[in-house]
Amino acid sequence: MSSPASYRPAVSNNLSGRIAVVTGGGTGIGLMNAQGLAAAGAKVYITGRRLEVLEKVAAAWDKQIGGEIIPLQMDVTDKVSIAKAKQVIEEKEGKLHILVNNAGQVGPTSPFFNDPNAPERKDAEALGTALFNNETFEGWANLYSINAASIFFVTTAFTGLLAKGSSDIEGYWSAVVNITSISGLIKVAQDHFCYNSAKAAASHLTKMFDTEFALKGIPIRVNAIAPGVYASEMTFDHITPDLVDKIGKGVSGVPAKRAGTGQEMAGTVVYLASRAGGYTHGQEIVIDGGYVSVNPSVV
Repeated sequence: MSSPASYRPAVSNNLSGRIAVVTGGGTGIGLMNAQGLAAAGAKVYITGRRLEVLEKVAAAWDKQIGGEIIPLQMDVTDKVSIAKAKQVIEEKEGKLHILVNNAGQVGPTSPFFNDPNAPERKDAEALGTALFNNETFEGWANLYSINAASIFFVTTAFTGLLAKGSSDIEGYWSAVVNITSISGLIKVAQDHFCYNSAKAAASHLTKMFDTEFALKGIPIRVNAIAPGVYASEMTFDHITPDLVDKIGKGVSGVPAKRAGTGQEMAGTVVYLASRAGGYTHGQEIVIDGGYVSVNPSVV
């Protein structure tokens, strides 16, 4: 039985000595996750295509808070780039404990879809034709590459290093955390069929990876976080209460009547990556201020 002292958050959430990689870690939700992991003591490599953005964020991190943030250029839609980043981690660290697959984009949108006064909405033929003409196979393929396929390729590239990291502490497995979205769980399109279906694919990849790793004796836990309305490059740098439901685009508004905070995001990823969440497998934690509770969803 665990000692009472081990229940303290300072112990159960401590990530000192842990090595983490956060994709898309230079801005928005990715940055929230990176800062949360670093504040808990981890050495965090943040990746992205724009090296200057990563370097600026890393330089601004106050190491007195704890941990480290290190820039590492990587394009999650390029296998050569992924392999190079993996080589850097392998040479510098020799193992990995935490992988956060966060990188993502919005992709094709159909702004007229929810506007009852739009000419595209005058009848079924007009709506179907507008959707058909507004989007492309290339646009869908590109978004699926970054929002879904990248999870497969980045996770598989780092699987060996994550398994090595699991040997550090008996019973403590390395963790993959996929950042999905409430958009992959609800049954309304929010003006973007492509984004929502790609995020649903990311949710299912989470469950498949966790199951397959467990069945094959690979000591890596795979879970997901499905955020609701949060500040990011896909929304706004700062979300005032009046913008929350405009961003959510639901049948019903967000019961909390506010956007989520960095503390709420960071606290959730630290839970899943730490001893506190060490018995959590194949789950998708929804942090959305109640949005999914009041909108039609698959959960």
